Amino acid sequence: MKEARGAGRKAHEEAQGAGRKAQEGIKCWVGVVVLGTVLGGCGGGAAVRESFYTLSAPAAGVSAGASTAATSNVSIFVGPVSVPESVDRSQMVLRTGANEVEVSEKYRWAEPLKSAVPRVIAETLTRELGTQRVLTSRSAAALAVDYRVAIEVQRFDSSLTEGATIDALWTITPSAAKGGSVRTGRTRVTEAASGDPATLAAAHSRALDKVGRDIAAALR
Repeated sequence: MKEARGAGRKAHEEAQGAGRKAQEGIKCWVGVVVLGTVLGGCGGGAAVRESFYTLSAPAAGVSAGASTAATSNVSIFVGPVSVPESVDRSQMVLRTGANEVEVSEKYRWAEPLKSAVPRVIAETLTRELGTQRVLTSRSAAALAVDYRVAIEVQRFDSSLTEGATIDALWTITPSAAKGGSVRTGRTRVTEAASGDPATLAAAHSRALDKVGRDIAAALR
């Protein structure tokens, strides 16, 4: 009887030991799966390296129409300026087909286009008209100026292969003291790029400079 009871206890203990080992094996297996998931999530893909680009008017002397007259006292406010909603973002919106664009997470504008466009136009007007009194900031919107220039950019197309295309409507409104009629115009221009975002940004800068030169010609 004692031998039978001893054998029974031994069998029970062996069964319990086997159960504990099985549970430990399950715990280890689950731990490996969770760890693998975490590691896989951390190394699932390399981070996108962003590059930022700016717009700027050509330096003085680049434009053939640049004014050589003495500094003028004319005052101008550039604004409001609107751009298409589709490109009103930090990412470059690259045209890849007739009806297809790519929003690039890699290539970005360093400042909002609604700020960059009037800034470049103002730089061009300053150069072309020989005046330092060209304003663009919102805080200057209420100041009395000789002329107000409103710009509606209807197209701001970007293509690494076809370059930059801008189609802009502009309106020049003189102050009551200055007198004269409202003048309107439209500038459509395409500038070539060389297949990379830096030359595309430069192409947009040249296109905006052309818009500014057209406005300056209307103001003379």
